[in-house]
Amino acid sequence: MAEHESLEFGKADFVLLDNVSMEEFMANLKLRFEKGKIYTYIGEVVVSVNPYRAMNIYGRDTVEQYKGRELYERPPHLFAIADAAYKAMKRRNKDTCIVISGESGAGKTEASKYIMQYIAAITNPNQRAEVERVKNMLLKSNCVLEAFGNAKTNRNDNSSRFGKYMDINFDFKGDPIGGHISNYLLEKVQCCMFCLVHQLLRGAPDSLLRSLHIQKDPTVYNYIKVGGQIKSCINDGADFKAVADAMKVIGFTGDEIQTAYKILATILHLGNMTFGVDGDVTLIETPKLVSVIRELLSTKEENVEKALLYRTVATGRDVIEKQHTEQEASYGRDALAKAMYERLFCWIVGRINDIIEVKNYDNNRLGCDTIFHRYKTRPQIFYLHIKYFTSVAIFAVLSFCINYCNEKLQQLFIQLVLKQEQEEYQREGIPWKHIDYFNNQIIVDLVEQQHKGIISVLDEACMNVGKVTDEVFLQGLNGKLAKHAHYTSRKLSPTDKSLEFDRDFRIRHYAGDVVYSVVGFIDKNKDTLFQDFKRLLYNSANPVLKGMWPEGKLSITEVTKRPLTAATLFKNSMISLVENLASKEPYYVRCIKPNDVKSPLLFEQERCRHQVEYLGLLENVRVRRAGFAYRQTYPRFLQRYKMISEFTWPNHDLPSDKDAVKRLLQGCGFDHDVAYGKTKVFIRTPRTLFSLEEQRAEMVQRIVLFLQKVWRGTIARMRYRRMRAALVILQAYRRYKVKSYIREVNRRFKNVRSMKDYGRHVKWPTPPKVLPFEETYTFLFLFTSRWWAWTLIKGLTPEETLQVRAKVASLEALKGQRADLGLQRAWEGNYLVSSWGESVGGGTRLTLYTRKDKYMRVLFSCNVRKINRFHKAEDRAVLITDRHLYKMDPLKQYKPMKSTPLYNVTGVSVSPGKDQLVVFHTKDSRDLVVCLQGMVPANESRIGELVGTLLSHFKR
Repeated sequence: MAEHESLEFGKADFVLLDNVSMEEFMANLKLRFEKGKIYTYIGEVVVSVNPYRAMNIYGRDTVEQYKGRELYERPPHLFAIADAAYKAMKRRNKDTCIVISGESGAGKTEASKYIMQYIAAITNPNQRAEVERVKNMLLKSNCVLEAFGNAKTNRNDNSSRFGKYMDINFDFKGDPIGGHISNYLLEKVQCCMFCLVHQLLRGAPDSLLRSLHIQKDPTVYNYIKVGGQIKSCINDGADFKAVADAMKVIGFTGDEIQTAYKILATILHLGNMTFGVDGDVTLIETPKLVSVIRELLSTKEENVEKALLYRTVATGRDVIEKQHTEQEASYGRDALAKAMYERLFCWIVGRINDIIEVKNYDNNRLGCDTIFHRYKTRPQIFYLHIKYFTSVAIFAVLSFCINYCNEKLQQLFIQLVLKQEQEEYQREGIPWKHIDYFNNQIIVDLVEQQHKGIISVLDEACMNVGKVTDEVFLQGLNGKLAKHAHYTSRKLSPTDKSLEFDRDFRIRHYAGDVVYSVVGFIDKNKDTLFQDFKRLLYNSANPVLKGMWPEGKLSITEVTKRPLTAATLFKNSMISLVENLASKEPYYVRCIKPNDVKSPLLFEQERCRHQVEYLGLLENVRVRRAGFAYRQTYPRFLQRYKMISEFTWPNHDLPSDKDAVKRLLQGCGFDHDVAYGKTKVFIRTPRTLFSLEEQRAEMVQRIVLFLQKVWRGTIARMRYRRMRAALVILQAYRRYKVKSYIREVNRRFKNVRSMKDYGRHVKWPTPPKVLPFEETYTFLFLFTSRWWAWTLIKGLTPEETLQVRAKVASLEALKGQRADLGLQRAWEGNYLVSSWGESVGGGTRLTLYTRKDKYMRVLFSCNVRKINRFHKAEDRAVLITDRHLYKMDPLKQYKPMKSTPLYNVTGVSVSPGKDQLVVFHTKDSRDLVVCLQGMVPANESRIGELVGTLLSHFKR
């Protein structure tokens, strides 16, 4: 069953119709056509309706949708059939064939193109040059064959006028490596309606037309005017260039292409050649054309004229020349034109085959020994492009042969379908129900049976000595087929006025009754071409043209075997074709033409109904539906419907898939409408299948929601794990960079203890970006500086330690406030010692202060200038111990004038200038303002020493 199409588009498979009737079949076909669904299945048969518009369903994305899929997994499409044939060929090593049939204009040619394009698209994944070359030539060969074998008609711009059988050879990997093309029943009577003739007239450059002596106007040529004025919407100029380019790609030489053009021009000129009579002599009324034809055929002018007007006949050893009558000359001219076109077409097919056929195939060249040798032959896919059944006998033998071909293929179709059904049921152990169907073997025998068939009677009439007429042939038919149920004529049915006496006979074909007129049967069957024309063309100076007529080298008196008639040749080819197809695994494409006006909107019910009858589509549905409407292997059935049952979802624990399918169908209540084979389940009616589909559709929605939930959770967890992993990586990287930096710092400062300056000259490395530069540098620099300072300080004496601390305190307090802190000199602290001396009993004075104040040490002493509240300056001295602040009079042997406990001093203020003004603040607000004095360098002062000493003391 085709998936992904709702019932609004109708049934995607005609087998699933509720009632198998012509009315329901046509209603479903019309509905799908109106909805834009041009493909529908009948089991494994594709019914294609010509849409008469471009459809975007053949692109690369569509190819990917059908590649490797089963038929039922996607909506009906040509690509599905092509893929099924390709898989059967590749996986099972079976030769397969695709039979494309239908009326002229039904889309057979386009269908074959799309199938070829699909095969070309899905092969060669490695883009190897050799395989690409083969595929390109196979595709280009289609273009050339259509140009020479398709005709422009009022009903179709690209109407196929020959049957085509193409086989494509593949290697063991499934890549195309070559092919072969066979053609059947070219309608050479319409040789000047073929596409390339119109392309040549309308699209060729003027220089080429002048060299061929032809004009652009098609109405100038009689052979073209016979078909009436043809309206075309095709760009002949572009098509002409495309065909010329395709021939070059395939491998045609420039001389070969020019020869093809010359033959076409010769045929056009032959059509304009007329004959007249002067007494008993037949004359050519257009002698200029003889000269033109002579030039085009590269032969002698007298030989051309002689071949057109005379016939050489050998009677024993004597050779005589018999002049044609006007009627015989016209017949010979037309026969020559048709024969030239037929030989040209067959030569083109042969040249293409010479190029694309696999020659000197070397297994080792593809790098394969043991794998390839297990194939007996190279797998192949065959495309059979055949004509449609015609019910009007316009072209006598041609129409008869076409209908005979359809009878043979319809018989093969029914046999293969029934055979497949029977074999499948027997293989699966399912009882087979007999099917009544029209067995058209009786009609095939009516046509081809030895000694009794129509072709045998026709050949006998053609071989009779003397004048044989079409009426004699009809009499022979009436004599041998008088009692045949499917044959009648006016003589056998005198009351049937639809038949003419001595002219018509009727055959009851499988698709309906067809009346044939015997007029022209004898001549068309003999298809006589005088030997003079063959010798004329064989003696051409053009080697290409000469090669097309090898029998022209025979001597006039040489006795040859009677050639087979046209009907016998076609019969033999059909028998060979059917035998070949019977050995293949067949796939079918049935093409239907919806209307005669090429409208994409019009669906002519009655016309389509006749085509359905002629193609036997309804009969095919009945055959397919005789037993069961649907069948599928147990694993695939479970894969599609297992969500319906709790016993099979998500997986079952039953002994086998067959038991699981039984449990599923029993739970749904459909056990009465199914049968269980060895490997497949068979469903009898479509309603059961539709019910399963409805239940599946309901469950799919719930499963989708569940899957969305699970998937979203999975995505969130995946995102979290990625983020966490990224974070771990980032952290590890940061740690690595930090450790690397620290190791580098450690390496540079490893031996600083033994250095004289303890590493002060070592340059710091630049920290990584993961570390803030300022913070890292400051932290490590301070850390190192502290260590360096500690290393220096630990060797100092206690007095030196006190001085260092005082300097540090001064620097912290006054840095940036004063320029001269005196940090570079030693701080004496007690500057009055030298001033007291022995004369004033300095030592005795200090001892006195020590007993009185009980201080431990002198923090600072110095001579100062005191400024009182009246702004009067006086010389004084300041002594600061660890207990008191003394103001002394140096003129009275440093007698204390005022003593202030050190704990009453609340602060010290200094000026930012170069002066040494100091203010001691006290709790009683009786501040002491002094200006320090001393024998110190001009650029230094004692302010820093005083402030640092006091701060250091108070911090302790």
